[in-house]
Amino acid sequence: MQTEKILSGDMKAAAQLMRGIEDGVPGKMRELKNLFPHTGRAHVIGLTGAPGTGKSTLIDSMVHDLRKKGKSVGILAIDPTSPLSDGAILGDRVRMQRHAEDKSVFIKSIATRGHLGGLSRSAFGIVTVLDAMGKDVILVETVGVGQDEVDVMRLAHTTIVVITAEMGDGIQAIKSGILEIADIFALNKADQMGSDITLNKIKMMLNMRQLSKEAWDPPVVQTSAIRGQGIHELLRQTQNHLVYFKSQGLDNYRNQKTLTELTTHFKKILVERALSILELKKEWQTMMERITRGEIDPYSAAEELVSVILKK
Repeated sequence: MQTEKILSGDMKAAAQLMRGIEDGVPGKMRELKNLFPHTGRAHVIGLTGAPGTGKSTLIDSMVHDLRKKGKSVGILAIDPTSPLSDGAILGDRVRMQRHAEDKSVFIKSIATRGHLGGLSRSAFGIVTVLDAMGKDVILVETVGVGQDEVDVMRLAHTTIVVITAEMGDGIQAIKSGILEIADIFALNKADQMGSDITLNKIKMMLNMRQLSKEAWDPPVVQTSAIRGQGIHELLRQTQNHLVYFKSQGLDNYRNQKTLTELTTHFKKILVERALSILELKKEWQTMMERITRGEIDPYSAAEELVSVILKK
């Protein structure tokens, strides 16, 4: 059975299941149901930030350090969707090739396929597979869409926001967006001119926050991923945050993660079953034709279709 193979760390079985989850193959959800009780051990770390901040190179350096510590690692890289194949454009994975032959490192690239927020609809399921495989750390890299890329905080225990000196002038403008989800800031390419100025701006922004004594105060770690500098400190801070996270209890994280997963799968199943009903009765095509002819507006049409579904 595929579940047993995945629990034993079979990479081929895991890859097949992940592909099936990504493609929405019927029956794959049963495997996830079987794997779910075996999850909850991995430290899920999300890395997000604007394109060009060096997230992929930073992950490559983090994996190198984690492997020296004997940790097994899963990597989920969310890539832009190819306009030709509807698959992932594997730009991020190319930067991690030195770990491609390491059997203790599993790298999976998936496409957003139109999903906003920096993740993919299949991200939760794939993280479940990686966790069940026994990975100690799972690194999730978002696609790099910008300020609204906040879904990762609902998936990860620890969220790292990667910034660079080039963002210095824009820190104040975007502080109400992506920066607010950071558990840790990684000021990457710290050897560039202007990094000190950016560092001071981030610290000023953080000092303006009204934090309780028990709240986590996000540290700012200066890194140079391409040189491997600051990586040890970055990973040390992720461990510090995990300790803090566990001290606060897992209920909030589990509730948030569970709600997100439940909502995502509920919508997916509801839409699939609704379309199945409509296709059998041809209401969907008929309504499309009526809208095209100008006989009805899309809003009224949607209400009528929902009425048809509810009657069924």
